[in-house]
Amino acid sequence: MSPTFGRCYDPTGARYGIPAYPWRLAPDGLATRRQLRAQGLRPGGQPIAAQLMRRNSRRGGVQVAYLYPLTGAKPVRPMTPGRRAALDRAMTARRTCPACQLDAGYCIPISLGMCVSCAYPEEQRAA
Repeated sequence: MSPTFGRCYDPTGARYGIPAYPWRLAPDGLATRRQLRAQGLRPGGQPIAAQLMRRNSRRGGVQVAYLYPLTGAKPVRPMTPGRRAALDRAMTARRTCPACQLDAGYCIPISLGMCVSCAYPEEQRAA
């Protein structure tokens, strides 16, 4: 058994407090949040049942994905008209430049705080 596999394999939960499995070796009946969402489900408030672990070679650490049982998963709540309106307002606010008050057509970068045309006006004139 490789050292990485051994560090990530703990089906009893003695080492990490909850069962841990290497990447792609989780038992049937468990799914990550993304896998649940792809099936039209959500965790539904149930606790984490286990975790997947994988070594991250870039950062030198370990990536973790939490697993939830499929048996207690609930259907995703439908989008209501009020939620849709709130989401539309939030996205409009993210696209509106505070300097020129125009819809940029994309989300304004947080690093600039305004649209690219307002942040770099001399470059826009040259083009």
